[in-house]
Amino acid sequence: MYNSMDEVPAALRTSAAQSNGGFNMNTLISNNTNILFIVLDSLRYDIAIQAQSAGHTPHINRYGQWVKCEAAGNFTWPSHHSMFSGFMPKPLEGAAAHNMLFFPKDIGLGRKGPENAFAFSEATWIEGLEKQGYHTLCIGGVSFFNKRSGMGKVFPALFKESYWNPRFACTVKESLDNQIHFIEKIVPARASEQPVMMYINVDTLHYPNHFYVEGAKPGDTLETHAAALRYIDARIDELLNIFRATGRDTLVLLCSDHGTCYGEDGKYFHSFNHPIVNTVPWMHFLLTHDE
Repeated sequence: MYNSMDEVPAALRTSAAQSNGGFNMNTLISNNTNILFIVLDSLRYDIAIQAQSAGHTPHINRYGQWVKCEAAGNFTWPSHHSMFSGFMPKPLEGAAAHNMLFFPKDIGLGRKGPENAFAFSEATWIEGLEKQGYHTLCIGGVSFFNKRSGMGKVFPALFKESYWNPRFACTVKESLDNQIHFIEKIVPARASEQPVMMYINVDTLHYPNHFYVEGAKPGDTLETHAAALRYIDARIDELLNIFRATGRDTLVLLCSDHGTCYGEDGKYFHSFNHPIVNTVPWMHFLLTHDE
């Protein structure tokens, strides 16, 4: 991992003013850099930053500071359509297009995107990467990825390969462990032949999450939300180490798709506009394969 932009090779860097946060996406892609997109479904920004500040997420903390962003949508369906189309969460402070890592070149913005963003003409940047020789993988979590309904088949169909198992569902306390164990079995073989772009929907924080506090009764709270995040933090390096072992560098995109309420202003969960729902954490960083 590069601990600061000064450590990133010049060929991969842009000026700090560039909208992609410092990385030249076209150089990374031409170098066959893996791309790992991790969405911590429903993670609230306030809980994420509190945990980071208190040192309760030491493993995630190694990789950078959370950026306060505006969510692309107020629940999983619209948020992912936006993110898969290149419209990532936008920082609430600084340049509005800061996270334009991928640019849909035929849609708006004068058809001229950020110089160092990856421009694509396909429906999604996932499909665009496949045209560049990437093997694309989707590891589902919540029901929008379960392929058990017409709606549950839409997102998985964007990828070359997609997987979902009942053991990955948000009702399963060990869902992330089960996802990681499955990823360990499939990624090495795929990555040995070509660069991999993998998306994983981590549904640990999605309701229900009360079982991450021992003895808690059904009914999620801020306490159980924070405990679920600690569960993720304890396992994040196990996931990242799979990609470190591929022999390629990996660009990691780590964020939430939306927040979730626990009674604020009489609101519960998400699928509506509220500052808690509309504010999410984001970070991205580069892992080196020989770290």
